[in-house]
Amino acid sequence: MTTPPGPLPRTRTRTPARLRDLGLGVRFAAAGGREGWARTLLTAVGVGIGVLLLLVASAVPHLLDARENRSEARSESRASMAPDTNKRTDRTVLVTTIDTEYHHRAVQGVLMRADGAHPVLPAGLPRIPAAGRMYVSPALAEMLDAPDGRLLRERLPYAVDGTISDAGLVSPGELRFYLGSSTLDRANGGHRLNGYGGGLPVPPLSPLLLVLGVMVGVVLLMPVAIFIATAVRFGGDRRDRRLAALRLVGADTRSVRWIAAGEALFGAALGLACGAVLFLSVRPFVGSLSVWEQSVFPADLAPSVPMVALIAAAVPACAVLVTLVAMRSVVVEPLGVVRNARTRERRLWWRLLVPLAGLGVFAAKGRAPEDGTAEAAPIVIGAVLVLGGLTLLLPWAVEACVNRLRGGPVPWQLAGRRLQLSAGTAARTVSGITVAVAGAVALQMLFASMNTDFNRMTGQDPTRAQFYMASQNVTGEGATGAIESLRDVRGVEKVIGTVQVYATKPGTYSEDEVQPTTSITIGDCATLEELARIGDCADGDTFVAHPAHDQEMSDWVDESARKGEEVEIDDYGTADGPVRWTLPAAARTVTGRFDPHGEETTGILATLGAIDPATLPGATIVLQVKIDESVPDVSELVRNTAAVIDPSMRVVALNSTERDGRYASIQTALKVGGTATLLLMAASMLVQQLEQLRERKRLLSVLVAFGTRRSTLGWSVFWQTAIPVAVGLVVAVVGGLALGWGLSWMTAKPVSDWSLFLPMAGAGAGVVLLVTLLSLPVLWRLMRPDGLRTE
Repeated sequence: MTTPPGPLPRTRTRTPARLRDLGLGVRFAAAGGREGWARTLLTAVGVGIGVLLLLVASAVPHLLDARENRSEARSESRASMAPDTNKRTDRTVLVTTIDTEYHHRAVQGVLMRADGAHPVLPAGLPRIPAAGRMYVSPALAEMLDAPDGRLLRERLPYAVDGTISDAGLVSPGELRFYLGSSTLDRANGGHRLNGYGGGLPVPPLSPLLLVLGVMVGVVLLMPVAIFIATAVRFGGDRRDRRLAALRLVGADTRSVRWIAAGEALFGAALGLACGAVLFLSVRPFVGSLSVWEQSVFPADLAPSVPMVALIAAAVPACAVLVTLVAMRSVVVEPLGVVRNARTRERRLWWRLLVPLAGLGVFAAKGRAPEDGTAEAAPIVIGAVLVLGGLTLLLPWAVEACVNRLRGGPVPWQLAGRRLQLSAGTAARTVSGITVAVAGAVALQMLFASMNTDFNRMTGQDPTRAQFYMASQNVTGEGATGAIESLRDVRGVEKVIGTVQVYATKPGTYSEDEVQPTTSITIGDCATLEELARIGDCADGDTFVAHPAHDQEMSDWVDESARKGEEVEIDDYGTADGPVRWTLPAAARTVTGRFDPHGEETTGILATLGAIDPATLPGATIVLQVKIDESVPDVSELVRNTAAVIDPSMRVVALNSTERDGRYASIQTALKVGGTATLLLMAASMLVQQLEQLRERKRLLSVLVAFGTRRSTLGWSVFWQTAIPVAVGLVVAVVGGLALGWGLSWMTAKPVSDWSLFLPMAGAGAGVVLLVTLLSLPVLWRLMRPDGLRTE
């Protein structure tokens, strides 16, 4: 009888052993004495800075939603936009915007008047302000109270009843006010509304802007991830030498790697806590910070729970993975450590495959249609592969460069020898800034290639006038007085001031007929010469201006402005009835010109002696002002004078180009994020520089003891930073130009400027100088003789 086989022996799993090794590494990190804690704290600080930025980035979606909700809560409701709802009730409010600008900062204002006892209120406002009084945002209140707010106080000389609460502001730095009025009505520019909130839906982001937004996220987050991966390797040299002692007591190579991973895990866990503490400590103060004139409310900076959980899981996992991979290039034996044990140099071919694969993703997807409707996924994949490939290329490039360093001054030789011994460490130090610069170069190229899509020519001519103003509330003698008051402002060189009304051909017309209409523009001869080619002019002359190249409009002008015949000037309900005026038969026909505002002048032109502006109902005063920009605060003086003439006067600064608001917002986000990323990279390089100096503390003391000058060691530290950064910038520029070209090609846009890498290269050089200067005090301290002591 055959005995049945017994159970198979159990396969011994290695998982508990690896967990034990991880736990042992954590114990070593926590109980490693002062030296161990110094290394752990360096790692924690480095990881904490990265975690801080990741938490801030994860809060951006909530931040944008909160800003959008606040903006919508104070916007006119969609129901108020229907014509049949603008009836006066106990809840309706008359409003008009009275925006202004002060020292190149926008100040948003609303003039309002309640129709009844229970008016609707915008978010953040407790009640409608009384006539001549206003509610202001905290930032505007601070500006009005500041010494340099004197001119703004002259423009807004109203009593302040209180401040707008946070619910009615999109940011703590916003300049906004609500001003009460007792005279506002529909005839002088008021618009009636019956509710706030639920306005028109925000149009979706255009495909080109979506591409830009996605790329900004990739470029800003990749350096942070690289920085965290680098931070977990701080203090690696001494740690590896100490691990050799574990080999003497029987630990195998694999156990030593997992013990090292446990130490990194402990540092990463402390880094998570450090990042959380930094985030919670910085968050209450972000409201007082302004970067590129952008600020946020602390309550809006709230990361989502899933993103926090992802960061909490990913950072320790990254620490363990990076350490295990890094330890493969280190041979830890009982009698010492052999670092970077290789029989041949780093190979280039496989490192080139990754960035080329990224460009291949672009090519495989193909060029987008002319409207730039490219998909986000291929762009993200391709950009990540290209930027990630640069981090693989960098160690080869640094090693290839430093291995060829020979001769030169003593500081150069010291730096070269140190870099030859630790080329990998030098490459890790600059990998983050390499990716940041490459991404910034690519984005700048992409922005430049899309510039024409989001920046249009306005036709305005700022060389002839810098301001355009218009008001329906200033007529008659007040119009001519307004022109003279602006001409008396210090720094004003010219005022093109006119009074305009619309004139129609008298008669009875059916509903299907269009009544011939033209404009009457009244001004002195000097003003009319700016608007048409009138030739000789004397007070009392009249002209009929035709467009230069529009025959249909010329016929329409002739139909409306008949020489020797009457025209009818509508009063728009402001007078007893229409006014009739006869166009003189002697009026000359002239060709109109484009005014500084970019509008071609047509219709009837009349001097002050031909028609009295005081007799014209429903007239609009139009002022175009040329200033001497070298006069201090001339722009503010002009705006103050306009506010005295009419607080609701529309004042527009003339510009030859106009930028799309969303495009400008994404560009601002890039500037804010790029500034933060560059500061992070500087902090990364500084921490790693200090860690390396601490590792070489005894060596530095020995060199000084043998007579080496401190300036020599200082210059050697500078070259140790500058050489890898220079190599990294070359790699970044080449990779950034390639990525920028690929993105431009994929979005069907031509590359408009290949020299956009120069500012970023200059920023990288500035980082080198900054890091070197900040590390010199520590270097002087480490070169003291007591560094030779040992225990």
